[in-house]
Amino acid sequence: MAEEVQQQEQEHQVSILNIEPVTHNVLRISVERPKNYNFIPGQATEVAINKEGFTTERRPFTFTGLQDWDHLEFTIKTYTDHPGVTNELRSLKPGDSLLLHDVWGAIHYSGEGIFIAGGAGITPFIAIFRDLQQKGKVGNNRLFFSNKTEKDIILKSEFEKILGDRFVNILTEQTDSKYIHDRIDKEFLRRHVSDMNQHFYICGPDPMVAAIQQDLVDLGAGDHLITVEV
Repeated sequence: MAEEVQQQEQEHQVSILNIEPVTHNVLRISVERPKNYNFIPGQATEVAINKEGFTTERRPFTFTGLQDWDHLEFTIKTYTDHPGVTNELRSLKPGDSLLLHDVWGAIHYSGEGIFIAGGAGITPFIAIFRDLQQKGKVGNNRLFFSNKTEKDIILKSEFEKILGDRFVNILTEQTDSKYIHDRIDKEFLRRHVSDMNQHFYICGPDPMVAAIQQDLVDLGAGDHLITVEV
């Protein structure tokens, strides 16, 4: 038991292999993969920057690469309005290092259904859909993705390629767009979801997740079919 706890709490120092922008405020960071470091698509770890003043500042980030890749990938939304961890990530370059910890996360694929994401809440679904595409099992899954504007949509081209018209973008602040101007609430779900007897996966800001989870239950979805991060 002591060995198991020690392994779970082990810290891994990994070098950054590549860092590049995905959108105006989202970075793709590729790092070395520690030996025997395994995860399920949808899971995450706590990450710290290996730099003075930041080594104990852990933040949860989701793996967006796949288990069989030779490196790890994170897709991270950054915030420049305060000098925090994600803002500091923008100053990093290949050769700098991060500190990774144990793998965790409740979001994993259990069967076809509807994925609902708000902003950076898309990240667990990136690996899930990449994995499904690799296995040829995308099926009839649908993804509702809510953002403020078009420029905030993460990996738009990739999701369009994977899902086609089953990738539905909802914009809350931009009206001059081909995408739906709306919010994902009970009325939206009533209009766009005809079958409540399927899996639902929700990730985004906590208030959004809680509200949509309750809306789905109110509309007849079973709690056992709703997956959220806990």
